[in-house]
Amino acid sequence: MNLYRSSLALVAAAACTFAVASVAARADDMSAAMPAHVTVKMNAQNGSNENGTATLTQQADGVQVVIALENATGSQPSHIHAGTCAKLNPAPKYPLSNTVDGKGTTLVKGVTVADLVAGGFAVNVHKSASDLATYVSCGNIGGK
Repeated sequence: MNLYRSSLALVAAAACTFAVASVAARADDMSAAMPAHVTVKMNAQNGSNENGTATLTQQADGVQVVIALENATGSQPSHIHAGTCAKLNPAPKYPLSNTVDGKGTTLVKGVTVADLVAGGFAVNVHKSASDLATYVSCGNIGGK
C-alpha cells in the first residue's frame, strides 16, 4: 500500500509540475507576442524639416517615449493622438513632455506598447505652445 501511495504522490507531483510549466510557457509566448520596444519614424510636416524618431519602450508601469528630432529648436508641445498623421483626432490622448531642442522623454503610465501599436495612434509634435495648430513632425505608431 505504501508503494501505491508513493506512486500516486509522484504522479500528482508530476502533473502539478507540468501544469505550472505549461502556464509559464503560455505566459512567455504571450509576452513574446507583445513588443517591448518600437521605433516610430517621425516625418517633418509643414516645411519644418524636423525628421527623427520616437522610441517607445515598455517599462514596468507604462511606456517610456523618447523623441529625437533633427533641426528642432525651442520648446514644442508633444502628444500621442488617436488616429494617423493623415487624420489625427485633435484632442491628445496622452500628453508628453515638451520636446526641447529636438529631445523629449516621457513615461506614459497605465499603457503598454502593445496597446499603442494596436490602437491606431500617432506621435505628434506642434510648432509651439502659441501655435498648436501647426504640426511640425508626426509618426504613426504601428505603421498605420
